[in-house]
Amino acid sequence: MTAGGDPAETQAERQMRFLYGLRSRGVTDTRVLTAMEKIDRGLFVRGHFAERAYDDMPLPIACGQTISQPSVVGLMTQAANIQPRDTILEVGTGSGYQAAILSLLGRRIYTVDRHRRLVREASEVFQTLGLVNITAFTADGSFGLPDQAPFDRIIVTAAAEDPPGPLLAQLKIGGIMVVPVGQSDAVQSLIKVTRGMTGYDYEELRTVRFVPLIEGLGTE
Repeated sequence: MTAGGDPAETQAERQMRFLYGLRSRGVTDTRVLTAMEKIDRGLFVRGHFAERAYDDMPLPIACGQTISQPSVVGLMTQAANIQPRDTILEVGTGSGYQAAILSLLGRRIYTVDRHRRLVREASEVFQTLGLVNITAFTADGSFGLPDQAPFDRIIVTAAAEDPPGPLLAQLKIGGIMVVPVGQSDAVQSLIKVTRGMTGYDYEELRTVRFVPLIEGLGTE
C-alpha cells in the first residue's frame, strides 16, 4: 500500500492506478507498459520508503543513489525504442529496476554501476525474478563496456555534462542512446542520441533530475 492510500486497496487496484499514472504522464508504448506491469517496483525499494514504491516519485536507495520515478523510467525506455533482438547497455544499475524492465524488451542487457553493493543487491533480485538475460558489472560506467560493444541501445541513468564520448563510440550505426545531460542537478535535459552513418542526431525530450555520473569506483 502506498503512503496515504486506502488500506483496503488490492494489489490489482494498486497496479491499475500505477499504470494509469504512467499513461497520464506520456508512457503510451504498449510493450513498455506491459513490461512495467510485470516488474514489481516494490521489489527494488527497501526500508522506510518501501510503502512509497508505487508512487510516481524518485526514492533514496543505498550508496546515496536513487531509484528513478516510474514515469521517467517509462519515458526513457519508450524513447529508446527497444527491439526484441537488441543488445543494451545500461550505465547506472542503481536498484536494478530499469535493467529488469529492459530485460523483458531486449535480447541481452549489460548493466554497470560503480557501487559493488548496488550491483550485488540488484543481481539478487534479478536471480529471484529469473531474469537470466542480464549481466551486471561493477565498473566505471562512464567508459562503457568496450569488450561487449557495440550496443544497439544505451541508457544512462546518471547525468553527464555532455554525452560521454566512450559511450557514443560504443553505439552501433542506427543505435540510440538516452542520457540526461546537464551540469546542475536542477537543470538537466533528457537527450535522445541517434547514431547515423556520418554523425549523431540529438533530440531534447524533457527536463529531468538525476544524480551525477561520476568517474571511478565507489567505496561500497
